[in-house]
Amino acid sequence: MVQIKNSEQLAKMRKAGRITGEAILVAREHIKVGVSTKEIDTAIRNYIEKCGAKPSFLGYGGFPGSACISINNEVIHGIPSAKRFLEEGDIVKIDVGAYIGGFHGDSANTFGVGKISEEAEKLIAVTRESFFRGVKMATGGKRIGDIGSAICGYAEDLGYGVVRKFVGHGIGRELHEDPEVPNFGTAGRGARLYPGMTIAIEPMINAGTRDVKILDDGWTVITADGSLAAHYEHTVAITDGEPILLTYVE
Repeated sequence: MVQIKNSEQLAKMRKAGRITGEAILVAREHIKVGVSTKEIDTAIRNYIEKCGAKPSFLGYGGFPGSACISINNEVIHGIPSAKRFLEEGDIVKIDVGAYIGGFHGDSANTFGVGKISEEAEKLIAVTRESFFRGVKMATGGKRIGDIGSAICGYAEDLGYGVVRKFVGHGIGRELHEDPEVPNFGTAGRGARLYPGMTIAIEPMINAGTRDVKILDDGWTVITADGSLAAHYEHTVAITDGEPILLTYVE
């Protein structure tokens, strides 16, 4: 069932969202050649806990990290490791959630390590733009399919693969709530959007095929053809007008 949030609840979600967005910025500062993904994860956890919040992902379904940190052809759900070090030219996806006051925030971004290839730069830019194409459709009266259609239409027209096996989601008291928010769909179809809904829109875009597979660790999702992948996400509050990006921090 879709949960409609009142103004007090949205204020609490804004606080969770701010901490989440700031944790992404903390991670960005640690993304350097030779740094382990575990070091980044620790910095994220320390910041979230310093703010009086809890990492939403830590222990969620048994996940061992405070953040999902995925490199190159890893799409999502990469497990932080003290033995995995960043290298020049890598692209790193940081996915973070923070829980405080009874509500969650959820956000992700993709960063380059040092100088990255033109292919990687374009993939990151297209993924980010696909999010903003989708979020323009996230207003009261529109439908879930309007968001997915905008994301998929933009990225696929440019020759990229839009992941279908994993999707965005509602968010609030639970990290994952109704409705599902696919990054593909038909305009004018799907659940209707109402003011007070809060959703996580998160395009996962591959440089090659849209197909993915899960590694033997049970978590890490990689592209089926080994191509690069990027991820961009914000927690979004639906209004009668412009949507509010609850996790956007400059």
